[in-house]
Amino acid sequence: MTTKIQKLVIVGGGTAGWLSAGIIAAEHSATATDNTAPDGFQLTLIESPDISTIGVGEGTWPSMRSTLQKMGVSETDFFRECSASFKQGTLFTGWTKGSNDTYTHPFTTPHGYAETNLAPHWQPLRNQVKFAEAVSPQSALFPAKLAPKQITTPEYAFNVNYGYHLDAGKFAEFLRKHCVEKLGVKHIKANVIGINSAANGDIASINTDSHGTIDGDLFIDCSGSRAILLGEHFGVGSCNKNSVLFNNTALAAQVPYNDEQDPIESCTLSTAQTAGWVWDIGLPTRRGIGHVYSSAHNSEEQAGQELLNYIGKTVGEKAAANTTMRKVQFSPGYRDEFWHKNCVAVGMSAGFIEPLEASALVLVELCAAMIAEQLPANREVMDLVAKRFNQKFLYRWERIIDFLKLHYILTQRTDTEYWRDNCRAESIPDSLQESLSLWRHQSPWHRDTRHVDEMFPSASFQYILYGMDFETQPNQTQRRSEMEAQKVAGTLFQENAMRTQKLCTSMPSNRDLINKIYRYGLQKI
Repeated sequence: MTTKIQKLVIVGGGTAGWLSAGIIAAEHSATATDNTAPDGFQLTLIESPDISTIGVGEGTWPSMRSTLQKMGVSETDFFRECSASFKQGTLFTGWTKGSNDTYTHPFTTPHGYAETNLAPHWQPLRNQVKFAEAVSPQSALFPAKLAPKQITTPEYAFNVNYGYHLDAGKFAEFLRKHCVEKLGVKHIKANVIGINSAANGDIASINTDSHGTIDGDLFIDCSGSRAILLGEHFGVGSCNKNSVLFNNTALAAQVPYNDEQDPIESCTLSTAQTAGWVWDIGLPTRRGIGHVYSSAHNSEEQAGQELLNYIGKTVGEKAAANTTMRKVQFSPGYRDEFWHKNCVAVGMSAGFIEPLEASALVLVELCAAMIAEQLPANREVMDLVAKRFNQKFLYRWERIIDFLKLHYILTQRTDTEYWRDNCRAESIPDSLQESLSLWRHQSPWHRDTRHVDEMFPSASFQYILYGMDFETQPNQTQRRSEMEAQKVAGTLFQENAMRTQKLCTSMPSNRDLINKIYRYGLQKI
């Protein structure tokens, strides 16, 4: 029980496996030639040669910048090798009324957010300017498909906050190469054919078909929805959330541009459909377009036709005629436990909800970071770390569900059963209902942030609420201090308008900046 935890074994590659390997190895410096750090730390990743990356998750949060930087990744190399582009948020179309209504969720928080909550002061202006445009300059960059930085801006620095769009298959391979060559991760290509238990019920070792038996102190399950360690071996069940979030199927396609120099979107496009929504992600060489929907509310044939209609309208009928779709099915939910005995699940082994707001990769980042930072000193304290890990990530999964459900319940659409069912009270979590009751009288702000590392900051809730026409009534305290606060807010609104104008005239297009990154590279910090 007091034996030091030194040997970590990751089962499964893909983005989840290699991202976890990179985050953990960077923290513990497994960089010796024998894949063992000076303190004996060793990290091995077992990857099946017969299973390919799903490759649907192509969006990240801004947190990926610091993750890659900490791993020692060159942002220039990342752009060049992963077909990466800039993601500055999401543009939602048709979610509120079902026609051409739009709103945005930018990655940059409202101007002056640390000291001033602009939401109450925007309410009287709601018919004159959209919330995101009034409080942040970022949404103004979306229509012209402008970049969040310039070629002279150093790697990972920015003018406005950004994450990435990327090719998931290329990203996994890029991470593999970096982890093996730079971070000392041992890579084994083999299939798992057996799992051996220790006397205390832990996993003692894993049998493979081509590399014999591999022992370890801590095993990380990145084997996808199959979850061969946590699910199949330990029998840890899942908490199904399909009564709250109905989407369970996706049709994914890769669509080429009409011209190789066509503009690249600055954000993810999310366009509501009759029983789901279409995502549209711009990469330098193609667009990743897919339709995620509820099979209980829509047939595959109809969902496919809606996807082709979208492609025909936005790219062209020729592109639609040549589109090949790949079907991906999932069950929205998460594991009853994420860390059981000496096994912890990361990625789809832990759960999956749906692609909305690109929460999948950030959960991998957060899981791997907590494992790396709180790696148990020995087996005796592992159960304590596991308990805290399970508590934290149960909270995070529930927070994700509340946030995603918020997008659906604020709709004014009643045109299909899908949108009507999403607004039924019995499908809305109690925690979200309570929040909505409060938000009718007080805007989300710092009081809604329970933890320093919240999945979604209160600003994100503001962007969704007020983007979808939610109204918060001012309270008496706000009225008494209105004159002074309104003066401060007015200054912030003016400053935001000036910054918006400056950025719109100074930022290059995404395509131009990415072309320059390919040619010259970004400056090192």
